[in-house]
Amino acid sequence: MKNKVAHLILMLLFISSLSKAQDLNMFERGSFNHKADTINYRILFPDHFDPSKKYPLVFVLHGSGERGNDNNAQLVHGASLFLQIKNREKFPAIVIFPQCPNNSFWSNTKFEDSNGKTKFNFLVGGEPTRSMSALLGLVSTMLDKPFVDKHRVYVGGLSMGGMGTFEILRRKPNVFAAAFSICGGDNTQNAKIYAKKVPLWIFHGAKDQNVPPEHSEAMVVALQHFGGKPKFTLYANDGHNSWDDAFAEPELLPWLFSHSK
Repeated sequence: MKNKVAHLILMLLFISSLSKAQDLNMFERGSFNHKADTINYRILFPDHFDPSKKYPLVFVLHGSGERGNDNNAQLVHGASLFLQIKNREKFPAIVIFPQCPNNSFWSNTKFEDSNGKTKFNFLVGGEPTRSMSALLGLVSTMLDKPFVDKHRVYVGGLSMGGMGTFEILRRKPNVFAAAFSICGGDNTQNAKIYAKKVPLWIFHGAKDQNVPPEHSEAMVVALQHFGGKPKFTLYANDGHNSWDDAFAEPELLPWLFSHSK
């Protein structure tokens, strides 16, 4: 009897994992060439996509652990949120998860080792990384599509992608209607570029040992100083994986899609 129960549990787990894998395959594969660089991405179209209509567009930037060229790892965190039936019905949108190559980084950030921990030095201005440059090209290309609602373009990301979110906002502050950053950071001086232009929801874990929450806290203060009104959620018991709670926030998508340029 115990063996039968164990076998049944294994079968259910297998079916569940297979179902999830099939769901993720709803994100179609694509690649974008920009000068000498290529950026892979996965794209999800709304149910019953009609190219004669206009849809919101969302970019989600992954963390450093999902870098590579398999065009798959970037879907590990956040993709399932956009696959939920209720969200697809209530918020029909085009969702893109680009993938940063192993040898690059979304944001123009320098790193230093300090007592065994990584210290992030966020730059003011400067040229974009090759991955960010390619991403900017992908954004511009998508904005030219007749089925994209240019008034409802959004971006968000986690960890390295949270940093990349701040970076792309300062490079394209007039493009995005709203954004979210999870356990990210930026140079506080850059906040003046997008503070009043882009509504932001910032998330962080109070026990984050990888990217200190002080980076997000400093950005909230800077955004307020420059006239912005960011939302800020600090999870008291979360470490670096605060994206689990952030993507589970029932108001995240309603808040995001409520904004337009």
